[in-house]
Amino acid sequence: MPRTRRVRQGLVIVNTGDGKGKTSAALGVLFRAWGRGMRVGMFQFIKHASANCGEHQAARKIGVEIMPYGDGFTWLSKDLEATKALAVELWAICKGKLQSGDYDVLIFDEITYPLQYGWIPVEDVLNALRARPPALHVIMTGRNAPPGLVEFADLVTEMREIKHPFQRGIQAQPGIEF
Repeated sequence: MPRTRRVRQGLVIVNTGDGKGKTSAALGVLFRAWGRGMRVGMFQFIKHASANCGEHQAARKIGVEIMPYGDGFTWLSKDLEATKALAVELWAICKGKLQSGDYDVLIFDEITYPLQYGWIPVEDVLNALRARPPALHVIMTGRNAPPGLVEFADLVTEMREIKHPFQRGIQAQPGIEF
């Protein structure tokens, strides 16, 4: 029997839940895809624009686009309106990236927060996903993914915390959390 050619079908993937590893799992896919010569990009809704985490350092070394665009944890924001404006502005950038044809894999890291706060309408995200090129994979991360997004996605993984070193007073570790 002749071998059939594999046709790439773009997937919508959601990594959610209260456990650690949502962004790390997305980064694993990003680096796997990059290793296969795919065009990848990651846009971060919470990480501060000046963030210099391990993934940012690695991405610069290999020429992968990772753009932090937030102002830190939303629950610590000193100006929630400015934080909201950054999320809305980044979503406008992301919509352009979705339609650009320049990517094979896009990651919208921690997008669930602006969705659950109502800063970005879930339906707007779903419409943009429907209009994307058919082979484009999109990964979205963050706690409390809205039901409409969960329903729409092709793959949803819920990370569940069972045990965390912070419970024993151990702070975030370089190379593990950042």
